[in-house]
Amino acid sequence: MSDNKFRIESDLLGELQVPADAYYGVQTQRAINNYKISCNHMSDYPEYVVSMAYVKWAAALANKELGALEPHIADAICAACKELTEGKFVDQFPVDMMQGGAGTSVNMNANEVIANRALEIMGHKKGEYQFCSPNDHVNCAQSTNDAYPSAFRYTFVRMDRKLQESLKNLVDALRKKGKEFKHVIKMGRTQLQDAVPMTSGQEFDAFADNLEEELANLERNAVLLEEINMGGTAIGTGLNAVPGFAELCAVKMSELTGDKLVSAPNLVEATPDTGAYVSFSAALKRLAVKLSKTCNDLRLLASGPRCGLHEINLPPMAPGSSIMPGKVNPVIPEVTNQVCFKVFGNDFAVTFAAEAGQLQLNVMEPVIVECILESITWLINAMDTLRTKCIEGITVNKEHCEKMVRNSIGIVTALNPYIGYKNSTKIAKEALATGGSVYDIVLEHGILSKEELDKILDPENMLAAHKVPQL
Repeated sequence: MSDNKFRIESDLLGELQVPADAYYGVQTQRAINNYKISCNHMSDYPEYVVSMAYVKWAAALANKELGALEPHIADAICAACKELTEGKFVDQFPVDMMQGGAGTSVNMNANEVIANRALEIMGHKKGEYQFCSPNDHVNCAQSTNDAYPSAFRYTFVRMDRKLQESLKNLVDALRKKGKEFKHVIKMGRTQLQDAVPMTSGQEFDAFADNLEEELANLERNAVLLEEINMGGTAIGTGLNAVPGFAELCAVKMSELTGDKLVSAPNLVEATPDTGAYVSFSAALKRLAVKLSKTCNDLRLLASGPRCGLHEINLPPMAPGSSIMPGKVNPVIPEVTNQVCFKVFGNDFAVTFAAEAGQLQLNVMEPVIVECILESITWLINAMDTLRTKCIEGITVNKEHCEKMVRNSIGIVTALNPYIGYKNSTKIAKEALATGGSVYDIVLEHGILSKEELDKILDPENMLAAHKVPQL
């Protein structure tokens, strides 16, 4: 000890001071000193800490059963891991998410915290590693190259559940608006031009259905993450692991977590493989694409209020300008759009990192982890914010929507089956040139009677497929 505030620990590179009360050790301290990159730390993702604890807990149980660890040491390791899964000591994981070494700093951070807590449980002091070593005991039968990806795979699985919960809540809020607005007639649009009538309820139901599809897609891709490569150790050959460890570790982790985790059939293949991360990141991107498109539509529908579409009103959340009095901007859809752009970029980074793997290991996994965890976290926060501060408070301008339908050129489409496309085109062209309404022009030319026209152009008759009636 240099003084009461520090203890001295050593590794391959020599001695280093570590805070006396820290549960982490020398290799974590080196990572703190080396990597001041992203300002995002492992402790910012408690689910990551929990998942790593489950990996180490399962490994200790398997090693105990196979005779690779003395029971009293294994039991202390398990007790320390259990505390981590309960949310304790999260602040003891200060390593930067961006790091070199293919995740070694994360793995050793976990090994050191668990070892030092196990030492206390056994009645020893922090740093007395002769009784419980981060490498020899906590990391027994493991390498960073199997423990690290197994932990972050399970982190993605756990966080995907929270993501899906936020998505379900957003879908429910949109569907509720669909029911609320089901009798509001409005114009549908294609290529930003008037198309044919619909209801505002149909529009919001479509938003809901479009996003709801992503629940199944997320689930399909999360299943790929349930295959772990524990027992592969350095390159998948299982060097230094007891025979049977890989399969038993997966069984123990499944029992501890209640999730069905399976051992990869080919650990040499699984160790450098990043295919599941690419697929899962792509699922996040696909959700972000749809979410951003929905926000684009909301901003268009709320544009105005005097010189835009002004079909819906978004809840006013902040003054919109430092120079234009009375201006209120759609800030919640805007911030959600920006979150989606970040997810797009993260997915691109994941693609590059996955491609950069060489031979028996992909050393770029840290950036894959950081990008995916960031994407999940931001999407959860954005969807919760969009739901509570925007969707739930949307109102519709019913009279304005109906007025636009009555004045639209688009309703001429309903005349096609009765007067033909060519005549309908002429009417539309005249309406555009003169500013007159389709209704009045048809009557002026005596093409249809008022009774016939009223029957055809009733917006309620244009909201779904139906057999053309005889006039």
